[in-house]
Amino acid sequence: MAAFLVADGGFGADGPRPLTTDEASRLAITRFRNYQVRGRAVTITVPGTAGGLTVTGSVDYRRKAGYGVVHGTGRDRSSDGLIQWTPTAVHVRPMADAPAHAPASPPRSGWYDRPLLSSGSALDTALSITLGLGGDRPDNAELLPQNGAAWWGREQVDGRRVDVMSGPSSPDRSGTAGNVRYWIGSDGTMYRVRVSVGSQPEPVVIEFDTHTYVAVEPVPGTTPAR
Repeated sequence: MAAFLVADGGFGADGPRPLTTDEASRLAITRFRNYQVRGRAVTITVPGTAGGLTVTGSVDYRRKAGYGVVHGTGRDRSSDGLIQWTPTAVHVRPMADAPAHAPASPPRSGWYDRPLLSSGSALDTALSITLGLGGDRPDNAELLPQNGAAWWGREQVDGRRVDVMSGPSSPDRSGTAGNVRYWIGSDGTMYRVRVSVGSQPEPVVIEFDTHTYVAVEPVPGTTPAR
């Protein structure tokens, strides 16, 4: 339960209603599905008052590491380049003409390291959220409805029929049920997650399977996450 993400956000127009047993089961296993397949291709859209950022890359849910390329949207290119991250660290390599997709093997030089910030950065919050969408065991399906998880509607994502479900309240923050929304397929596969971050004008959106997954190789000279 504690692994579910909580932030401030709104709701859709179709619901809510209580989860059925099948829906609760799918919500309970959706993070575990990511762990089972090891890695997923992701596109992370991060809002910002001065323009947004888009991270296109891959996440290894066993190693808890992500790697991709950052592009600014509606802003200058000072943030463009390659990025790799773990739950505690961010490695960035600025590039004036960043490619559409990161090279399979990270370049050997030109990297700058910094801690992953726990607050004050919409990008770092989005990176942390994305890593948290995988878990090594299912959540408790019986507790999800009891703590406010709900069904909000049905949509299609890239031609796939999905159910839109909201997560439960955080164990240490009552009244936060529904602040994160999940787009989940019939087998529990996660295809989209949307969550508001701080005072940003729009939510962070994480889209899965938007391109081909590439195994995450560590930046040369760094210690792989475990």
